[in-house]
Amino acid sequence: MSTRKAQHGARQDTEYGARQGTEQGARRSAQRGALGRYGESLAARRLTESGMTVLERNWRGGRTGEIDIVARDGDALVVCEVKTRRAGLFEHPMAAITPAKAERLRGLAERWVQEHGGAPPGGVRIDLVGILLPDRGAPVVEHVRGVA
Repeated sequence: MSTRKAQHGARQDTEYGARQGTEQGARRSAQRGALGRYGESLAARRLTESGMTVLERNWRGGRTGEIDIVARDGDALVVCEVKTRRAGLFEHPMAAITPAKAERLRGLAERWVQEHGGAPPGGVRIDLVGILLPDRGAPVVEHVRGVA
């Protein structure tokens, strides 16, 4: 077991500290994953209720990333990014699409189209569904079309 001297002369088990930090990180990651899955389910429901057909969820484009939801809206293909946030903790979900993120989504959309037989007649659109989870009450789901 490795130890080191803490600031006030007490000994600290650094292996335990590292292990504890890793466990906390894993727990936070699992919580974020559950929050994201919940948000994606709400988003898929919203898109379906608005008349879209969900074609795929969590499509992986190799190392370049993932498309949260691929849907059809009439004759257009929709690549949908979903951002879920708890109220008051982070930026608003709609602020999550940076120019770099938009570029990555466009690249993923191109790859999806290539792997699935080409672009549809209505073209490809990138949408964002932002979900804000208040401390109390129902989630606020906002769908913005054509963000990138």
